[in-house]
Amino acid sequence: MSLKPIPRRQLLQTGSALAAGLAFPALSLAQAFPVRPIKLICPWPAAGSSDLVMRSLAESASKVLGQQVIIENKPGASGMLGPNELLKAAPDGYTLSQITIGVARLPHMQKMQFDPLSDFTYIACLTGYTFGIVVKADSPFKTIKDLVDYAKANPGKFNYGSTGVGTTPHLAIEEFAFKAGIQITHVPFKGSSDGLQALLGGHIQAHSDATGWAPHVDSGAMRLLATYGSKRTKRWPKVPTLNELGYDTVSDSPFGIGGPKDMDPKVVRKLHDGFKKTLSDPAFLATLDKYDQPVIYMDTEAYTQFILASYVKEKRVIEKLGLAKKA
Repeated sequence: MSLKPIPRRQLLQTGSALAAGLAFPALSLAQAFPVRPIKLICPWPAAGSSDLVMRSLAESASKVLGQQVIIENKPGASGMLGPNELLKAAPDGYTLSQITIGVARLPHMQKMQFDPLSDFTYIACLTGYTFGIVVKADSPFKTIKDLVDYAKANPGKFNYGSTGVGTTPHLAIEEFAFKAGIQITHVPFKGSSDGLQALLGGHIQAHSDATGWAPHVDSGAMRLLATYGSKRTKRWPKVPTLNELGYDTVSDSPFGIGGPKDMDPKVVRKLHDGFKKTLSDPAFLATLDKYDQPVIYMDTEAYTQFILASYVKEKRVIEKLGLAKKA
């Protein structure tokens, strides 16, 4: 029995229907997203200020997105273990991470697993940190001038902690020391809570960090010597900035949410819109206010451009401080 040839028109129609059928599941998945819980990596230890802010964000985003956003802590490597996880994650929107300015900075200081210019999807920038340097209440250092005078008389003997090599709390103090002409010793920690415990225990003389130290300052257990912003904070208006003290050091550190590269734009849009709505949630805003974190919103395009521009800017800073990686 001979087989009749299939007419060309029928063949084309069948092929088009098959192609549409294959594309439909992907389209439906993007429209239905999310259909299961989303993992959001916090690359800092539990119970620190960053962790508490991220948990408040996750709770707010869960209500908006209609699926639970689950925080997973991966501390260490100056906040880069979260971004590293994105390299092996599927680009389906179910694995996200906090993205700090470190992704644009650390590649200039050491060999990294990722290329910040091509390996991530930058979804939205949401907020940023207030930074300062604190000492114990019984410390002999009452002012930044006391610190500088001691460091000049005792090169390398003054030590301070931070949340890791290449983080803003580290580089701000290194820039300050460079401008002040002093040599001090850096002690890196995995996160805020570790460093603060080391300070309270007398293992370091000062700690440079975001406002995880705020309760200790307010209780009188610690003294805030200076903050790093362009102007004084509303909460501690009597505390000077490093910049106004004459050290030409201003450090702000916006952070946002990112995912793996090659994410579906429709999924990115849903995530962006969901996280943007958290910035109208009174509960999340109260958490930001508690830790003196301002709202710093950038949409997907603006946040992507910010990281690209920061990559160039951070290279200049790292080279000026003599911290660039060796070729």
